Amino acid sequence: MNNLSRREFLNCASLATAGLAIAPASHAIVPFKRLGKPTLRLSLAAYSFRQFFKDGTRQEKGAGPARTIDLFQFLDFCADHGCEGAELTSYFFPKETDDAFLHRLRRHAFLRGLAISGTAVGNNFTHPKGEARDREIALVKLWTDRAAALGTAHVRIFAGQSKTLTKADAEKNIIGALEECCDYAGKKGVFLGLENHDSIGTAENLIRLIKMMQSPWLGVNLDSGNFRTADPYTDFEQALPYAVNIQIKTEIRRVGAAKSELADLPRLVKLMRAANYQGFVALEYESAEDPFIAIPPTLQQLKKLFAA
Repeated sequence: MNNLSRREFLNCASLATAGLAIAPASHAIVPFKRLGKPTLRLSLAAYSFRQFFKDGTRQEKGAGPARTIDLFQFLDFCADHGCEGAELTSYFFPKETDDAFLHRLRRHAFLRGLAISGTAVGNNFTHPKGEARDREIALVKLWTDRAAALGTAHVRIFAGQSKTLTKADAEKNIIGALEECCDYAGKKGVFLGLENHDSIGTAENLIRLIKMMQSPWLGVNLDSGNFRTADPYTDFEQALPYAVNIQIKTEIRRVGAAKSELADLPRLVKLMRAANYQGFVALEYESAEDPFIAIPPTLQQLKKLFAA
């Protein structure tokens, strides 16, 4: 046996077999297997009040100075209207945000009986290697750190879209950035939830992209209003097994439709239960009506549906 004794050969073979047995399996992301019964926990996304935040970098026009709010007041609104959680979108944090500010928010939420269900960034991972790509990766890592400081285990992220690259080249860049960020997030114990946003208009595209990854810290941030298909409910149902967070909207818009239609909230809740989803469902209000008026009754409707 080429100067290798039978005993030495068997010893080497045993070690090799043991090594294979303990080596972590490398496989694509698969649907989450959740034990027990479905659990739907009501949250509210700060983006619902995007016109009214006085801090941050992404305010939209529409609010007078007398109606502006900050994140602490938003937490109070969530608590006062029976939410279990609050989703703190990164766009509305003060520019001078530091750990002390994050800890103040975490304390305020805790004393109001709220969990911070997650935060969200607006990144674009389609850039090729270079400064633009490095900035996007750094942004997601920064908010992964901030999520950990806030005591939440979820950050909503985007894949992004490109006006110059082919789809294949853009996806290659997305996968590379996701791999780096998922590795970082896993070390912090934080999930990254890839939203069906931008060019990801179907469940098929979303799941295909997710399955290219191998990280146990990546899932879907499932937005009920973002599928642009003939039947968004079918796409919602197909993506549910991969969801780590759900954002529910009061409207959907089918492909080719001239305008949006009211979402069938009972149907969406029924689909969540059938998929045995367990986690937060954040109302992300984007309809035209004043959110201060429209959101409270919508939250009450969702609470009743969740409790049924």
